[in-house]
Amino acid sequence: MADTSVPPTSPLEHVLDFIRVLEAGGGSAEIRPFLSDSFVLTEAPHLLAPEGATRTLAGVLAGADQSRQVVKDQQFIVRRTTCEGGRVVVEADWSATVLMDLRYWDRGETIRARTTSVFEVNGGVIVSQDSYDCYFR
Repeated sequence: MADTSVPPTSPLEHVLDFIRVLEAGGGSAEIRPFLSDSFVLTEAPHLLAPEGATRTLAGVLAGADQSRQVVKDQQFIVRRTTCEGGRVVVEADWSATVLMDLRYWDRGETIRARTTSVFEVNGGVIVSQDSYDCYFR
């Protein structure tokens, strides 16, 4: 009998699939399979979080559901990737339409950022993400 199981994806493929789910507006249920139970997101300081932020899995999942009320039509244009073992670096241009007034953007405007994220993938799941976002005003 032939093996019909799906082979595991590489760390790079796993991260790019995760980004595609985010781009499609995926909420907590859609992104959860990509992330480990101990997942931690660390954001460097940026316009929307001047002090930076660190969120655990629970915070990231809650944020994924809340983001549907803040932005729509997210788009990631991946400019460059690097993968070494389980470490994946993605440089991308991100944009979305704002659904509410924010500090620097009004409802209906397009928010844009140049972003670099460093992901650690272990055992087929993302265990951490360090994000460096540069928003354009």
